[in-house]
Amino acid sequence: MLVFDLETVPDIEGARRLHDFAGLSDTEVAEALFALRRIRTGSEFLAHPLHRIVSIGVLYQGGEQIKLSAFGRESEDEAELLRQFFDVIEKRTPTLVSWNGGGFDLPVLHYRALLHGVSAPRYWDQGDDDRSFRYNNYLGRFHWRHIDLMDVLAAYQMRATAGLDMIASLLGLPGKLGMDGSKVWPAWRDGDRASIHDYVEHDVLNTYLVYLRFELMRGGLNPEALERRETQLRDYLGDAGRAHLDEFLAAWRGAGPAPVSA
Repeated sequence: MLVFDLETVPDIEGARRLHDFAGLSDTEVAEALFALRRIRTGSEFLAHPLHRIVSIGVLYQGGEQIKLSAFGRESEDEAELLRQFFDVIEKRTPTLVSWNGGGFDLPVLHYRALLHGVSAPRYWDQGDDDRSFRYNNYLGRFHWRHIDLMDVLAAYQMRATAGLDMIASLLGLPGKLGMDGSKVWPAWRDGDRASIHDYVEHDVLNTYLVYLRFELMRGGLNPEALERRETQLRDYLGDAGRAHLDEFLAAWRGAGPAPVSA
């Protein structure tokens, strides 16, 4: 199982190809993009193809193995981040878990992989190479190879969707810890890359813990198994020796768990 989340910034070079932004700095290009979007939609949220991926948070959990990382800490090459992500799918065929991955993360991954020519045959398989993918693939909205928790919990009704921070906080999880999506571009612009990667890992951790509760609800875990998985994660975070993970762990302990029926 692979929980994932993206952090993105405006695609400055793409914007220069689409618009007459000659002579503008990167910051000025971004502000011009936001202004155009406000005029057209009333929101600064950019169209999916104009999101450049700068960090992909992933948490892999399989049996006794658990690993958390942010693709992007070692390289800012977007094509490399995409290759790293899709290589995991190619090698392991994990169940993907996300929060709003169907509405945002996957379309952005598609557009950016198209831009960079990144191949991902296992991800795109719909039964041509593996017949089991015909009825259970990564692209089917009602399949289970990709579980978009926001979509599933809202019964696929947009009017019923909620933010990750709200649901995590309701469950007694840390939620957002001072950073949110609106602060990613300013942090990137100002050279604060580490905060972005720390933030994406926090979001992945929140998503994973919500997923465990979802598995309890649908019968994939019983209360004892849920406690073992949570203990496994606490031990992992405690042994990591990384300040932002210590912060998450302290906030998790401080919030106290939401009740679980035995």
